[in-house]
Amino acid sequence: MLVTRRDAVVTLTLDRPARRNALSIALRDAISDAIDAAAADPSLKAVVITGVGPVFSAGFDLGEFAQAAHDPAFAERLWASSDRYHRTVLTCPLPTIAAVNGPAIAGGFDLAVLCDLRIAATTARFAHPERSFGDVVYGPLHDLVGGAVARELTIGGREVDAAEALRLRLVNEVVEPGDLPAATETWAERVCVASREVLMRLKAKALTRARFASDARTLEL
Repeated sequence: MLVTRRDAVVTLTLDRPARRNALSIALRDAISDAIDAAAADPSLKAVVITGVGPVFSAGFDLGEFAQAAHDPAFAERLWASSDRYHRTVLTCPLPTIAAVNGPAIAGGFDLAVLCDLRIAATTARFAHPERSFGDVVYGPLHDLVGGAVARELTIGGREVDAAEALRLRLVNEVVEPGDLPAATETWAERVCVASREVLMRLKAKALTRARFASDARTLEL
């Protein structure tokens, strides 16, 4: 993962393009570590998450699940990493912005939804294909778009493109791929007009209102 900083904003860039930015244990832990570091840095106000290449993230690395199926110690490590990652992204005390540079699939969809704001390229699409073989993270999506739409996208299994995601308020803005960095920067600048203290209080209120348990595990969300 690449970590870059500009003024009061730190950007975390998923950098596994050959694996469509799949969220391996190592990548999830790197995200968690970087968010913890950002939260502890009094000079930062916001966190941006994006991806390298044409895909935001294809979700969790399924090869690791295959290994976990016959390796109990690895399975324990996988789920501990997953639980920490979901809690850390969801409860980050600073505002988070997903710059969705392409398809956000399964856990990649979750990563976008775990953020506070989402700016999407026209090439983005959102889907939960993992519902065909396992559990889906539901709660943050429900909090974002409401029960009817959340059920349609999870239980109903419907995929949406960037334009429909905007109509559903799943994303806040849709731009051409080449315009995504500038649009994200504009949103980050708008966020950072407020003080860090005000932003953290607003984020705390949002989390309280959403009623997410601070110790919730992946499959409880």
